[in-house]
Amino acid sequence: MTGIAYTPNLVESISKRLDLRDPNRRALHKVAEHLVDDGQELICDLATGVGKTYLAAGILEYLAESGVRNVLMIVPLDVIYEKTIANFTRGTNKYIQGADWDPVVITAENFKQHANAMRDPNQLKLYIFKVQTLLEPTKDMRKKLHSPNEITGGPLYAHLQSLEDLVVIADEHHVYSGDADEYRRTITELGAQAVIGLTATPDAADVAAGKVIFRYTLAEAIADGLVKIPVIVYRGDGQADTRSRLADAAHLRDVKESAWRAFARSEGHTELAPVLFVVCEKIAQARQIAEVLAEFLPGEGKILEVTGNSSEKALRELKAVEDPNSPVRAVVSVDKLKEGWDVRNIGVIVSFRPLLSGTLTEQVLGRGLRLPFGKRTNKEAVDTVDIVAHDSYRTLLANKRALLEQVLAERADAARDMTPTPQVTISEDGKTVVRPAPTTGEQGSLSILWDKDGEQGTDPSLLLVFKEYDEAVSSTEHSAQATTKSIDLTSGATRIKFPRLEKEAIPQKFSLTLVTQQQAKDLGRKYLSDPSVYMTRVALEAERGLDGEVIVTEKTLAEERAFVETMPASTVQMQLEAKVMGLPMVESTLDEHQACQQVVGWFLDGAGVTADENAEWSVKRTSLATRALASVIVNAYDARVLTPTWKFNVIDVPPQRVPPMTMPEPVLSKWDDFVKGQWYDGWERNVEPIASFDAGSTEFRLSRLIDGASSYVEWWVRLYTNGPAWIEWSGGRYFADFVVLDKNGEYWLVEGKADGDAHDAEVLAKKAAAEAWVEQVNEAGVYGTWHYLFATESDIKKANNRWLDLVRGAK
Repeated sequence: MTGIAYTPNLVESISKRLDLRDPNRRALHKVAEHLVDDGQELICDLATGVGKTYLAAGILEYLAESGVRNVLMIVPLDVIYEKTIANFTRGTNKYIQGADWDPVVITAENFKQHANAMRDPNQLKLYIFKVQTLLEPTKDMRKKLHSPNEITGGPLYAHLQSLEDLVVIADEHHVYSGDADEYRRTITELGAQAVIGLTATPDAADVAAGKVIFRYTLAEAIADGLVKIPVIVYRGDGQADTRSRLADAAHLRDVKESAWRAFARSEGHTELAPVLFVVCEKIAQARQIAEVLAEFLPGEGKILEVTGNSSEKALRELKAVEDPNSPVRAVVSVDKLKEGWDVRNIGVIVSFRPLLSGTLTEQVLGRGLRLPFGKRTNKEAVDTVDIVAHDSYRTLLANKRALLEQVLAERADAARDMTPTPQVTISEDGKTVVRPAPTTGEQGSLSILWDKDGEQGTDPSLLLVFKEYDEAVSSTEHSAQATTKSIDLTSGATRIKFPRLEKEAIPQKFSLTLVTQQQAKDLGRKYLSDPSVYMTRVALEAERGLDGEVIVTEKTLAEERAFVETMPASTVQMQLEAKVMGLPMVESTLDEHQACQQVVGWFLDGAGVTADENAEWSVKRTSLATRALASVIVNAYDARVLTPTWKFNVIDVPPQRVPPMTMPEPVLSKWDDFVKGQWYDGWERNVEPIASFDAGSTEFRLSRLIDGASSYVEWWVRLYTNGPAWIEWSGGRYFADFVVLDKNGEYWLVEGKADGDAHDAEVLAKKAAAEAWVEQVNEAGVYGTWHYLFATESDIKKANNRWLDLVRGAK
């Protein structure tokens, strides 16, 4: 058979009598245009809920008017199979009204009853088969199509291949694409005049191959008011456990039912109850969820489980979900109803299955898109489908090109703090323009925080990590030209052992009696009531601009109070006591148990719970209160009265470093002029070959004096601020300038100070602390003999570079 001539007037006539929606009318035109050529595979991509079945009816009418008498409709699932048969069988409640042609519906079960029709070239025949029955025979119904029979003389499949005017309509066409090679080959080998695929989620390979001849996106369907508006729902407290999500979903369904029934009564429509649709991953999970859900939707027959193991009774109840007398208020499904189950009264969706593709997301979402009363009502609760979201669902919605194209890509972690959404314009040719949302203020700059060890080679315990070093290398030019060399001890030198005196404290024994009544009651008053928890509801709306383009936006709807699970105060008390007694610092003794009961009693009294009151607390409040009470006890433990003790901790000066420390070049001679922070070498008695100084008239001049006293000084070492050698005083840590080891084996802690600073209160306090430290070290008798030498500028100048004169003058 040659191609079918395109007849626009016929398309318009069929569209009118079938009352096709505009996108279906335009899709029918596209199909008719392409039927002029034989052997094509054509795909129409129409958003779920728009009415692909009506388009199929329009195609059947057009083919019949054009002389085609053999049409094969292929469907993937039992539920679609049965619905499709009803759609084209006059007298059923699913029959599509308005068709002029009345086809003989032929199936694998009844084809023997229609022998005459199959032989009649003038009779319009609509073959409806599940694709599985067309595959090579293994058992059951497939054998009927591939085995010879008395009606066709050969296999029914061969009969279909012999029909010159056969046109295939493949419902849910994506099922036969991609990796489903056997399905695709089976359809291809029929040798049909045309294969017309209908889907809401076309396979990417088919799109790339140019087979999609018409596309009507979900965004367009929302903008044109042909489907419900999806509303993403999040809890304000971020709680996402199964019980809370089911309770929230059941509450949303209840709210919708009141609105739906009120609208139906006011408009004279048959009342229709909204249904909660729950998608699960496994049968065991579905059973558990159904049990939990029954607590929030009690009553016989309210919860319907639909799995691969479902009984015939359950499947019959599923077909009757739209019936006003149906008791079903929730359908719990395991991967069985993601496509083809078309009912009008899904009001709320919850998915517990990881949705691994945008296709699967829209298929699940699509179950709830059909309008309950056939058109928008301007009643929010009627015109929307609430999706109790979880992160994967939200993320995948962001990836659905037809609806949100990158709009929600950054929303996966924004359950409680959703930021302005850019606008997306989807043009007729499929291109998308993203318009940034208006900003309400300047965006903050990105702050990068480094910890103290972020700089390579930095270690605060090492000699060169101190103020002087930072100053020595602060110049940008200096740093850019710097080279490094390794620093080790001067030949023959040994590290000086510095007895650092450190404070330790021994706390008193802990008891819950240390927690005061006032502390416990004050804490309890913070938990006098449960804060209300609400569900944030964000509608994914779309509208057409003046140029016809579709703009997708978000709109925040009225919040709904979220489910809050409660427990009696007696249970709260038991949980609090168990938590307190489980803390590691609390001993399990009779006295502590009694003290625990007293503390918890004070706490609950502060929270308004009296002995004769049957109070109810939320699980959330109980959890927060339990942690807070535990924190108070831990703080009481940490705040115990401490008995201070002191001990010496001997440390090496300079500390050992592996690998050896490096330092920047250049290094000047000790005889060069003084520059603050500059490094100097040429020392004879310095434990380290280099040193750096803060002040020329004290530290630098002292270093020359000490280094030149070779008859009296064995070794000396520079002490740096924030280095390991320090003495505690009332204001913190005191870092002297030098430690000197003389020829007699005695140690000198040396401090140089400007004349003008020598009598400052802080300087004198540090000096007193150092003198007291010397007494304690010497009294210990195991760390050698130590002296403290405090030398002013005048003392240093009068010493005239002589060590003994410096010692005598400073004393």
